[in-house]
Amino acid sequence: MFFGGVALVLILIGQRFDFMVPLRTQLSLVAAPFYWVVDIPTRMVNQFSDSWSSRSELVADNERLQSESLILNAKLQKYIELRAENVRLRELMNSAELVNDTVVVAEVVAVASDPNRHQLLVDKGSRDGAFVGQPVIDSNGLLGQITEVGLLQSRVLLVTDSAHALPVRVSRNGLRAIAEGTGLIDELALTHVAATTDIQVGDLLVSSGLGGRFPSGYPVGEVIEVSIDPGKPFAEVRARPMAKLDRSRNVLLVFSEQKIEE
Repeated sequence: MFFGGVALVLILIGQRFDFMVPLRTQLSLVAAPFYWVVDIPTRMVNQFSDSWSSRSELVADNERLQSESLILNAKLQKYIELRAENVRLRELMNSAELVNDTVVVAEVVAVASDPNRHQLLVDKGSRDGAFVGQPVIDSNGLLGQITEVGLLQSRVLLVTDSAHALPVRVSRNGLRAIAEGTGLIDELALTHVAATTDIQVGDLLVSSGLGGRFPSGYPVGEVIEVSIDPGKPFAEVRARPMAKLDRSRNVLLVFSEQKIEE
Protein backbone atom coordinates (compact mmCIF):
# COMPACT_ATOMS: atom_id res chain seq x y z
CA MET A 1 0.00 0.00 0.00
CA PHE A 2 2.88 2.31 0.77
CA PHE A 3 4.51 1.88 -2.64
CA GLY A 4 1.12 2.14 -4.30
CA GLY A 5 0.52 5.44 -2.56
CA VAL A 6 3.99 6.69 -3.52
CA ALA A 7 3.33 5.73 -7.19
CA LEU A 8 -0.01 7.55 -7.13
CA VAL A 9 1.59 10.68 -5.65
CA LEU A 10 4.35 10.58 -8.32
CA ILE A 11 1.77 10.22 -11.11
CA LEU A 12 -0.17 13.24 -9.85
CA ILE A 13 2.99 15.34 -9.43
CA GLY A 14 4.22 14.31 -12.91
CA GLN A 15 0.97 15.42 -14.53
CA ARG A 16 1.12 18.89 -12.86
CA PHE A 17 4.86 19.70 -12.91
CA ASP A 18 7.35 19.47 -15.83
CA PHE A 19 10.42 18.73 -13.70
CA MET A 20 9.47 14.97 -13.83
CA VAL A 21 9.93 14.79 -17.65
CA PRO A 22 13.74 14.25 -17.55
CA LEU A 23 13.30 11.61 -14.88
CA ARG A 24 10.71 9.75 -16.96
CA THR A 25 13.08 9.88 -19.93
CA GLN A 26 15.90 8.31 -17.96
CA LEU A 27 13.62 5.71 -16.46
CA SER A 28 12.33 4.76 -19.95
CA LEU A 29 15.92 3.97 -21.01
CA VAL A 30 16.34 1.75 -17.97
CA ALA A 31 13.00 0.01 -18.56
CA ALA A 32 13.55 -0.61 -22.32
CA PRO A 33 15.41 -3.96 -21.87
CA PHE A 34 12.64 -5.20 -19.58
CA TYR A 35 10.03 -4.30 -22.18
CA TRP A 36 12.08 -6.12 -24.84
CA VAL A 37 12.32 -9.25 -22.67
CA VAL A 38 8.63 -9.19 -21.83
CA ASP A 39 7.76 -8.83 -25.55
CA ILE A 40 9.79 -11.92 -26.60
CA PRO A 41 6.86 -14.43 -26.32
CA THR A 42 4.59 -12.15 -28.33
CA ARG A 43 7.18 -11.73 -31.08
CA MET A 44 7.87 -15.48 -31.17
CA VAL A 45 4.17 -16.23 -31.53
CA ASN A 46 3.83 -13.67 -34.34
CA GLN A 47 6.91 -14.98 -36.15
CA PHE A 48 5.71 -18.59 -35.86
CA SER A 49 2.28 -17.54 -37.11
CA ASP A 50 3.83 -15.73 -40.11
CA SER A 51 6.08 -18.71 -40.88
CA TRP A 52 3.19 -21.14 -40.70
CA SER A 53 1.07 -18.93 -42.91
CA SER A 54 3.91 -18.59 -45.45
CA ARG A 55 4.48 -22.37 -45.45
CA SER A 56 0.77 -23.04 -45.97
CA GLU A 57 0.71 -20.59 -48.87
CA LEU A 58 3.81 -22.20 -50.40
CA VAL A 59 2.27 -25.68 -50.13
CA ALA A 60 -0.96 -24.45 -51.71
CA ASP A 61 0.94 -22.69 -54.50
CA ASN A 62 3.05 -25.79 -55.12
CA GLU A 63 -0.02 -28.01 -55.39
CA ARG A 64 -1.67 -25.52 -57.74
CA LEU A 65 1.42 -25.31 -59.93
CA GLN A 66 1.70 -29.09 -60.09
CA SER A 67 -1.93 -29.37 -61.18
CA GLU A 68 -1.44 -26.68 -63.82
CA SER A 69 1.74 -28.42 -65.01
CA LEU A 70 -0.11 -31.72 -65.47
CA ILE A 71 -2.91 -30.00 -67.39
CA LEU A 72 -0.44 -28.15 -69.63
CA ASN A 73 1.54 -31.34 -70.28
CA ALA A 74 -1.66 -33.14 -71.25
CA LYS A 75 -2.60 -30.31 -73.61
CA LEU A 76 0.93 -30.33 -75.04
CA GLN A 77 0.74 -34.05 -75.78
CA LYS A 78 -2.59 -33.53 -77.53
CA TYR A 79 -1.10 -30.64 -79.49
CA ILE A 80 1.84 -32.80 -80.57
CA GLU A 81 -0.55 -35.53 -81.76
CA LEU A 82 -2.73 -33.01 -83.60
CA ARG A 83 0.33 -31.51 -85.24
CA ALA A 84 1.55 -34.96 -86.34
CA GLU A 85 -1.91 -35.81 -87.64
CA ASN A 86 -1.99 -32.53 -89.55
CA VAL A 87 1.34 -33.41 -91.17
CA ARG A 88 0.04 -36.86 -92.13
CA LEU A 89 -3.12 -35.40 -93.63
CA ARG A 90 -1.10 -32.85 -95.61
CA GLU A 91 1.09 -35.62 -96.98
CA LEU A 92 -1.98 -37.66 -97.81
CA MET A 93 -3.68 -34.79 -99.62
CA ASN A 94 -0.49 -33.97 -101.48
CA SER A 95 -0.40 -37.61 -102.57
CA ALA A 96 -4.04 -37.38 -103.65
CA GLU A 97 -3.21 -34.41 -105.89
CA LEU A 98 -0.63 -36.54 -107.70
CA VAL A 99 -3.10 -39.38 -108.31
CA ASN A 100 -4.99 -39.21 -111.59
CA ASP A 101 -7.80 -41.42 -110.27
CA THR A 102 -10.60 -40.25 -107.98
CA VAL A 103 -9.87 -40.91 -104.30
CA VAL A 104 -11.76 -40.75 -101.00
CA VAL A 105 -10.07 -40.29 -97.63
CA ALA A 106 -10.83 -43.02 -95.08
CA GLU A 107 -9.73 -43.48 -91.48
CA VAL A 108 -8.41 -46.73 -90.04
CA VAL A 109 -10.70 -47.71 -87.14
CA ALA A 110 -9.36 -51.18 -86.26
CA VAL A 111 -6.64 -53.71 -87.03
CA ALA A 112 -6.81 -57.50 -87.09
CA SER A 113 -6.23 -59.06 -83.69
CA ASP A 114 -4.66 -62.15 -85.31
CA PRO A 115 -0.94 -61.43 -85.87
CA ASN A 116 -0.94 -63.80 -88.84
CA ARG A 117 -3.57 -61.75 -90.66
CA HIS A 118 -2.59 -58.36 -92.00
CA GLN A 119 -5.92 -56.59 -92.24
CA LEU A 120 -7.41 -53.20 -91.43
CA LEU A 121 -10.92 -51.89 -90.94
CA VAL A 122 -11.71 -48.47 -92.45
CA ASP A 123 -14.70 -46.19 -91.90
CA LYS A 124 -15.98 -46.23 -95.50
CA GLY A 125 -18.48 -48.75 -96.85
CA SER A 126 -20.93 -49.34 -99.66
CA ARG A 127 -22.75 -46.13 -98.70
CA ASP A 128 -19.57 -44.28 -99.72
CA GLY A 129 -19.12 -46.29 -102.93
CA ALA A 130 -16.49 -48.72 -101.62
CA PHE A 131 -16.32 -52.06 -103.44
CA VAL A 132 -14.57 -55.42 -103.17
CA GLY A 133 -11.18 -55.33 -104.86
CA GLN A 134 -10.83 -51.56 -104.54
CA PRO A 135 -7.19 -50.42 -104.22
CA VAL A 136 -6.15 -48.65 -101.02
CA ILE A 137 -3.08 -46.42 -100.78
CA ASP A 138 -1.45 -44.07 -98.30
CA SER A 139 0.87 -41.11 -98.85
CA ASN A 140 3.80 -43.41 -99.62
CA GLY A 141 2.46 -46.24 -101.72
CA LEU A 142 0.06 -49.11 -102.26
CA LEU A 143 -1.41 -50.40 -99.01
CA GLY A 144 -3.69 -53.22 -100.15
CA GLN A 145 -7.20 -53.86 -101.38
CA ILE A 146 -10.71 -54.11 -99.95
CA THR A 147 -11.92 -57.68 -99.47
CA GLU A 148 -15.18 -57.14 -97.56
CA VAL A 149 -17.64 -54.26 -97.76
CA GLY A 150 -20.30 -53.33 -95.24
CA LEU A 151 -22.67 -50.42 -95.24
CA LEU A 152 -20.43 -48.19 -93.10
CA GLN A 153 -17.09 -50.03 -92.94
CA SER A 154 -14.79 -52.10 -95.14
CA ARG A 155 -12.03 -54.63 -94.53
CA VAL A 156 -8.65 -54.07 -96.21
CA LEU A 157 -6.18 -56.88 -96.94
CA LEU A 158 -2.62 -55.54 -96.80
CA VAL A 159 -0.04 -56.35 -99.45
CA THR A 160 2.13 -58.17 -96.87
CA ASP A 161 -0.58 -60.68 -95.93
CA SER A 162 0.43 -64.20 -96.94
CA ALA A 163 -2.79 -64.49 -98.97
CA HIS A 164 -2.08 -61.40 -101.05
CA ALA A 165 -0.27 -61.12 -104.39
CA LEU A 166 -0.13 -58.44 -107.07
CA PRO A 167 1.65 -57.94 -110.39
CA VAL A 168 4.47 -55.39 -110.29
CA ARG A 169 7.18 -54.10 -112.55
CA VAL A 170 10.64 -52.70 -111.91
CA SER A 171 10.51 -48.97 -112.56
CA ARG A 172 14.11 -48.91 -113.82
CA ASN A 173 13.74 -51.41 -116.67
CA GLY A 174 10.09 -52.45 -116.85
CA LEU A 175 10.74 -56.02 -115.66
CA ARG A 176 7.47 -57.74 -114.63
CA ALA A 177 7.08 -59.92 -111.55
CA ILE A 178 4.63 -60.99 -108.86
CA ALA A 179 4.98 -59.52 -105.35
CA GLU A 180 3.57 -61.79 -102.66
CA GLY A 181 3.00 -61.17 -98.97
CA THR A 182 5.31 -63.06 -96.62
CA GLY A 183 3.30 -62.65 -93.42
CA LEU A 184 5.88 -60.13 -92.21
CA ILE A 185 4.64 -56.55 -91.99
CA ASP A 186 7.84 -55.13 -93.48
CA GLU A 187 8.61 -57.64 -96.24
CA LEU A 188 7.43 -58.72 -99.68
CA ALA A 189 8.77 -61.57 -101.83
CA LEU A 190 9.11 -61.61 -105.63
CA THR A 191 8.40 -65.04 -107.03
CA HIS A 192 9.74 -66.77 -110.17
CA VAL A 193 12.42 -64.21 -110.88
CA ALA A 194 15.06 -65.87 -113.09
CA ALA A 195 18.59 -65.90 -111.70
CA THR A 196 19.79 -64.04 -114.80
CA THR A 197 17.22 -61.25 -114.42
CA ASP A 198 18.44 -57.67 -114.23
CA ILE A 199 17.19 -56.67 -110.79
CA GLN A 200 19.16 -54.82 -108.13
CA VAL A 201 18.93 -53.73 -104.53
CA GLY A 202 17.28 -50.32 -104.45
CA ASP A 203 15.04 -50.90 -107.48
CA LEU A 204 11.56 -49.41 -107.12
CA LEU A 205 8.62 -51.74 -107.68
CA VAL A 206 5.36 -50.24 -108.93
CA SER A 207 2.00 -51.77 -109.78
CA SER A 208 1.99 -52.96 -113.39
CA GLY A 209 -1.76 -52.67 -113.99
CA LEU A 210 -1.94 -56.24 -115.32
CA GLY A 211 -5.07 -58.11 -114.26
CA GLY A 212 -7.10 -54.91 -114.00
CA ARG A 213 -7.28 -54.96 -110.20
CA PHE A 214 -4.68 -52.29 -109.39
CA PRO A 215 -4.09 -49.18 -111.50
CA SER A 216 -0.64 -48.92 -113.04
CA GLY A 217 2.18 -46.89 -111.54
CA TYR A 218 1.54 -46.95 -107.79
CA PRO A 219 4.71 -47.52 -105.67
CA VAL A 220 4.64 -50.95 -104.06
CA GLY A 221 8.08 -51.61 -102.60
CA GLU A 222 11.83 -51.23 -102.76
CA VAL A 223 14.14 -54.18 -103.38
CA ILE A 224 16.31 -54.78 -100.31
CA GLU A 225 17.82 -58.20 -101.07
CA VAL A 226 18.71 -60.22 -104.16
CA SER A 227 20.07 -63.69 -103.42
CA ILE A 228 21.23 -65.96 -106.27
CA ASP A 229 22.05 -69.64 -105.71
CA PRO A 230 24.03 -71.12 -108.63
CA GLY A 231 22.14 -74.39 -108.23
CA LYS A 232 18.68 -72.81 -108.47
CA PRO A 233 16.97 -71.34 -111.54
CA PHE A 234 15.25 -68.53 -109.62
CA ALA A 235 16.67 -65.76 -107.47
CA GLU A 236 15.31 -64.94 -104.03
CA VAL A 237 14.21 -61.32 -104.07
CA ARG A 238 12.94 -59.46 -101.01
CA ALA A 239 11.38 -56.00 -100.96
CA ARG A 240 10.29 -53.52 -98.32
CA PRO A 241 6.75 -52.09 -98.75
CA MET A 242 6.65 -48.37 -99.52
CA ALA A 243 3.38 -47.83 -97.62
CA LYS A 244 3.48 -47.43 -93.84
CA LEU A 245 1.40 -50.52 -93.22
CA ASP A 246 1.61 -50.46 -89.43
CA ARG A 247 1.43 -46.68 -88.97
CA SER A 248 -1.05 -45.25 -91.47
CA ARG A 249 -4.10 -43.75 -89.78
CA ASN A 250 -5.65 -42.15 -92.83
CA VAL A 251 -5.73 -43.87 -96.22
CA LEU A 252 -7.13 -43.26 -99.70
CA LEU A 253 -9.67 -45.44 -101.47
CA VAL A 254 -8.91 -45.31 -105.19
CA PHE A 255 -11.74 -45.11 -107.73
CA SER A 256 -10.26 -45.81 -111.15
CA GLU A 257 -11.85 -44.16 -114.19
CA GLN A 258 -12.99 -47.53 -115.45
CA LYS A 259 -14.83 -48.27 -112.22
CA ILE A 260 -16.48 -44.84 -112.19
CA GLU A 261 -17.77 -45.34 -115.75
CA GLU A 262 -19.24 -48.70 -114.74
